[in-house]
Amino acid sequence: MKKVLAKTKDIVFFIKLYPLPMHPTAYEKAKSIVCEKSLKALENAFEGKPLPKATCKSEEVDNNINLAKEFGITGTPAIILPDGSVIVSLVPADSLIQLVTGNWGK
Repeated sequence: MKKVLAKTKDIVFFIKLYPLPMHPTAYEKAKSIVCEKSLKALENAFEGKPLPKATCKSEEVDNNINLAKEFGITGTPAIILPDGSVIVSLVPADSLIQLVTGNWGK
């Protein structure tokens, strides 16, 4: 994501936290990140740093889990492209830019 944003400002990312059941602490971490409303909290989670306990009431994480089910997403990372297609894997920055801008293979 950071590599894409370093190359273009024409792409916007909407991050939906989707805690996978195989990660027993992921759900509570996701709720904490939602409550903190902070990209830094997300980065801290990826770095393995401790997060504060969730302090808000939010259905956002549960809604994201339902959205993933609706799209058939069972893993992460997952990318939903503007045309509605779903990619469940890492995508190199240049390839993602081409996919989003419609310049794939050009």
